[in-house]
This record gives sequence, structure tokens and C-alpha cells, in this order.
Amino acid sequence: MKFQVLDILPHVKNPVTGREVRTDERYSQALTSARYAEEFGYDAVALGERHAGDFLSSGVTVLLGAIAATTSRVRLQTGVSVLSIHDALRVAEDYATIDQLSRGRLELVIGKGNELRQLPMFGIENGDQWDALAEKYELLRRLWREDDVTWQGRFRGPLNGVTSLPRPFAGAPRVWHGSATTLTSANLAAKWGDPLFSANALQPRDKYAVLIDHYRTQYVQHGHDPRFAYVAAGAGFLYLADTTQEAQKAFGPTYEQIMAYFNQPGNHTPGNGVEFPTIEDAIERGPVLVGSPQQIAEKILWWHEAFGHDLQSFNLPTMLPHEQQLTMLERFASEVIPLVRKAAPTTLWSDEDPYGGRPAVHGRTVPDAATKIEQARH
Repeated sequence: MKFQVLDILPHVKNPVTGREVRTDERYSQALTSARYAEEFGYDAVALGERHAGDFLSSGVTVLLGAIAATTSRVRLQTGVSVLSIHDALRVAEDYATIDQLSRGRLELVIGKGNELRQLPMFGIENGDQWDALAEKYELLRRLWREDDVTWQGRFRGPLNGVTSLPRPFAGAPRVWHGSATTLTSANLAAKWGDPLFSANALQPRDKYAVLIDHYRTQYVQHGHDPRFAYVAAGAGFLYLADTTQEAQKAFGPTYEQIMAYFNQPGNHTPGNGVEFPTIEDAIERGPVLVGSPQQIAEKILWWHEAFGHDLQSFNLPTMLPHEQQLTMLERFASEVIPLVRKAAPTTLWSDEDPYGGRPAVHGRTVPDAATKIEQARH
């Protein structure tokens, strides 16, 4: 299994301590966490995108560009890019720029978004987000694969002989489809032969398994090779301690206050509330990684029994001191990941994966100026 660290940049006070991080510090923490994730051997880092609520992730392309410039190996993803509200041409330009900066390490994760309040901000009517997502994704595919694109649709003006620049670094990057509670994204992913990214963040395990099983069935029915029906799964917060009891006691009050806030009307999409309000229930059946290293590894493998997934994502508890987050990040890499990798192998990003050999996967392929000078000396 591969592993991704996701940050959707929530910007809220710790409900127990009242601690709040300044905006500039919060951005610095996101960039630092990405660098450490690369150092600790994680496979991917991702930033979410929100345009309403208490989040600082509206400028996700800017932040991913900064991460691209300060890392050299780790893959860069979104979680998700809300394509339904954006102009596909601008998305093609921005993320191709990041793909160039990272020399081929970008893999886009798209979705319609779970925040209804951001729809009117971008002129999308509630109910149109699915149609907008499908139309804009089809245009994005063409812009990354074709020159002189001529196109006409419902959600933007026509294009006449447009070639988006820059071009991606080494052909169109892979696109994953974020799936939360409906079959629509699973159907779109299966139609195009793309991988599926299950949110696995709020509901019981079996509800997500239904979406994943449907995706795999549809993937084959559309004529795609089932070997490449890759699936990723999210998770709630990570809180790692020596024992599960210690983790529950330390993180429980913070978790329960955050869930109470999230479940208030207006703070979540209708029908998408958290079903695990207590820390005990969340640890036993819910989508959180709270406990000892062994307990967390067993939880991921319990999900894997139902999902058969290839990539595991999780969120750091960003309302806690950053030094504490980084310690958990390191412990997870050394004490959890080896257990899961051994029990759940995958071909994702290997030589068997059609996208596994994209340039710069194992480091920069184009020497920078300092490297060229050093080579000349020898």
C-alpha cells in the first residue's frame, strides 16, 4: 500500500485549549509537513480546496507550487480540486504549471465539492454541480491531450482553436475522482478508466464499500483493464500514542468538540454528517486513526478487507502543536507503514502501473544549475 498525507487547511481554534494558529504560520506548517513527509518516505502529499467555511485552502495551486519547488520525490495531489466550480481552461493551465515545476509529479484529484456555500460564489446552481463536473472534466482531458481545441458547452463560453500552455511535463497527468456519498463520481471514474478516491471520512465502512464495488464493476463494463482500477481511501484524524487508551484520553475531548461543531446545521452537506460523535465509537467503527501503532495498522487493514485499496490517506491533527504533529508523522512512517505495506502490496506507482514511470518519480531528471556546475568540476 502507498500512503498520502492530506491537509485541507482548517483554520479553527482548538476547542479545548482555545489555541489558534496565525494564517502565515498555518501555511508554513503545511509546507513543512510536506517536506517532512518526503523525508520520512511517504509516497504523496495532498492539499484540499475549500472556498467557504473556516479553511485556508482557497489558493491550493499556490501552495502546491511552493511544495513542488521545495521537494523532489514525493507525488503532489489535491484533495480535492473542486473542478465543478472552476474554468477547465484555467485548471489546465495552473496544474500543468505545477506539473512542470515538479517535473512530472502531479496527480490531480477532482470532485464536485462537499461545501454547498461555495457554489453560488462561482455561479453554479445547487443541483448543477454534477453536470458541471462531467462537462468540465471532458474539456480538461482534451486541453491536456490536444492542440487547437475547439469546444462548446453549457458552463463556459466556447473555445476556438485553443492550445493551453504550459503543456504538462510528460503527457496528461493521471486524474483521480473523489467520491463521498453518491455513485456519480464512481460512475465518472469508471467511464474514463480513472482511479477512484473514496473519502472514507464520515460514514460507516460498508457505505463506502458499496461505492467502491460499484466502481469496479462499472470499470470493467466500460472495457477497462481491471488491474488498473486503483482505489484510494481517506481517513479522519491521525492521533498516535503508545497505547490506544492514551490516545483516546488525550485526543477524545478535542475530537468530540470538533465533531459537535461539524454536525451543526450549515457546517456540512445535508445528509453527510458524522455518525461517530464519541471518540470510543470513532475508534471502534469510524474513519479515524486514533490509537497505538499496532491498533492503527489493524484499522487500515480492516478497511482494506472491505475496500481492497491501494493508497491510504490521512489528516494530521492540525489543531495541535506542529511539533507534536511531526512526531506522529515520523512514528507513523516507521511503526505503521511497514506493517501495512507487508500485508497489503500494490502495483500502484510501480513498473506495472502505466503512470508509474512518469519522469522524476525518483528524483529530478533535469539537473539544476548547481548540479551542472558540480558535474563540470569532475
